[in-house]
Amino acid sequence: MDNKVVKEKQDLTYLKWSHARNSSGTAGTLLKSQFTLDGKKIYYKLSNFDSEKGIIGHESVNEIVVDRLLDILQVSHLEYQLIYADIDVDGRRYATWVCASRDFKEKGESKVALDDYFVVNREENETHYEFCVRNGWQEYIDTMLVIDYLILNRDRHGANIEILRNARKRSIRIAPLFDHGLSLLCSCLTEKEIEDFDIAADKPCQNYIGSRSAFDNLKLVKSPNVFKGKLTESDKENLFADLENALSQTHMDKIWDMIQTRWKYYESICNL
Repeated sequence: MDNKVVKEKQDLTYLKWSHARNSSGTAGTLLKSQFTLDGKKIYYKLSNFDSEKGIIGHESVNEIVVDRLLDILQVSHLEYQLIYADIDVDGRRYATWVCASRDFKEKGESKVALDDYFVVNREENETHYEFCVRNGWQEYIDTMLVIDYLILNRDRHGANIEILRNARKRSIRIAPLFDHGLSLLCSCLTEKEIEDFDIAADKPCQNYIGSRSAFDNLKLVKSPNVFKGKLTESDKENLFADLENALSQTHMDKIWDMIQTRWKYYESICNL
């Protein structure tokens, strides 16, 4: 069992939360905070927040499920921790699940969103995918496109892919995969919605690379198999370890069915 979930309630009421519009198309906002500990910056995120109802989503929990999936498939990514905590938002206290991650920038690095970097450095008539291939990021992008299909990531806009530069070392690299909260069953807020959710549906997504279809974007992928790891039946227990108080059993079962169904389709088109 990993240490990605802190079940004992912590006191995070000292954090100050800033509002960001939820770009998934659902009501509410996604609140973010940051705190510096021992000289290192830690970023915190809440699930979908409604000023009347409080925390109504489960995006923070999705981050941990996807984090563990990426571990299984041996994909480099930003690591998250899920913390049960008391928080304070605008003078009101809530007990909820908070997602935490450390700054992935190394000393001396600055970051720029891929969409901004593309505007400055693109060649004439070059697509976003072609630009990434020319810069040596094809394996990364192919892996990302398959992951986004498996989890139905709704929010892979151009700022959710980052380029890290070190001017002194004259180095440049693409950041590890991050920000997967708006995925899986993020639109489902009730047990009925979870039960009715079509796990194979190709819902419109915000994709900077390719089209708005996560399914169609698989056609861009050149490699027959982008993963070193493999999803098996035994991985279900690992994906949902210690999440029994964060998600219902119906919810966990549906997520597993979704990932497994999409994985089997990916296996079939790759002849794995």
